[in-house]
Amino acid sequence: MSVLTTRPPDRTAGPPAPRKGRARRRREQQWPAYVFLSPWMIGAVALTLVPMAVSLYLSFTDYNLFDPPHWVGLRNYTEMLTEDPRYWRSVGTTLLYVVVAVPLKLGLALGVAMLLRNLGRGRAFYRSAFYAPSLLGASMSIALVWRALFNDGGTVARVLDAVGIHTGGWVGNPDYAVFAVVLLTVWQFGAPMVIFLAGLQQISPDLYEAAALDGAGRWRQFLSVTVPMLSPVVFFNLVLETIQSFQVFTPAFAISGGDGGPADSTLFYTLYLYERGFTASHMGYAAAMAWMLLLAIGVVTLILFRTSRSWVFYADEEDR
Repeated sequence: MSVLTTRPPDRTAGPPAPRKGRARRRREQQWPAYVFLSPWMIGAVALTLVPMAVSLYLSFTDYNLFDPPHWVGLRNYTEMLTEDPRYWRSVGTTLLYVVVAVPLKLGLALGVAMLLRNLGRGRAFYRSAFYAPSLLGASMSIALVWRALFNDGGTVARVLDAVGIHTGGWVGNPDYAVFAVVLLTVWQFGAPMVIFLAGLQQISPDLYEAAALDGAGRWRQFLSVTVPMLSPVVFFNLVLETIQSFQVFTPAFAISGGDGGPADSTLFYTLYLYERGFTASHMGYAAAMAWMLLLAIGVVTLILFRTSRSWVFYADEEDR
């Protein structure tokens, strides 16, 4: 006769700890990600966050790059806003540039993108050709060539004289100098054009067929189909180009010769910031200008996002 015996439970072992074990395994699985992200995190802290904190401190000091900074509180900001007429001229010049250059650049980019969408052969070649100025236009060499084209006796002045338009050199004329910078920016429409082209290719042809069956012509199809379906892409390009336009520097520096002339007509905000910081050695004042620029860009971007709710259409918004 066999006796069935059972092993008594081990009361000395503690209760299982599944949460602790899962947390440990999760950490073991995540550490390679932190290793690969560490160069970026170190760069973000050392090259972005720390310099931003230092510049914020310097904006409240009198610092000339050679002597230790001296705390002056809000004096740089009050001087900037109430005692410096050149500061407000730089603000006005920059706003004029943004208001004129951004719509022209986006309009030209959208028009060329629509032409390329309907192009059969050679689309890749023309897309690359139109995109090339975006790669070259931000360089100092192209800006100097642009200055030569619009200078007194330059190609543009001679061509306009030949057709009876006597404006002289734009670079030396306070009424036209800023528009030479605008045209250089508009010429670099390749980047938003490529984004517009990608957005246009995502619009279903069925929408145009349905609009045509309802009697809509080309212009009506553009307003009722293309614009609403492309509005997220328009918004994306608008935000990017607006932020970039507030920070324009290289064309203004090259075309004006670095002094914002003639008569401060090309005194852009970043150019005046550079002049106060590195030419006049008022780095504390320049740091205050930089933070005012950051605040202005943030406010404008917030306004664009707020107003986008009334004109940006997403195809799946009814499902959300």
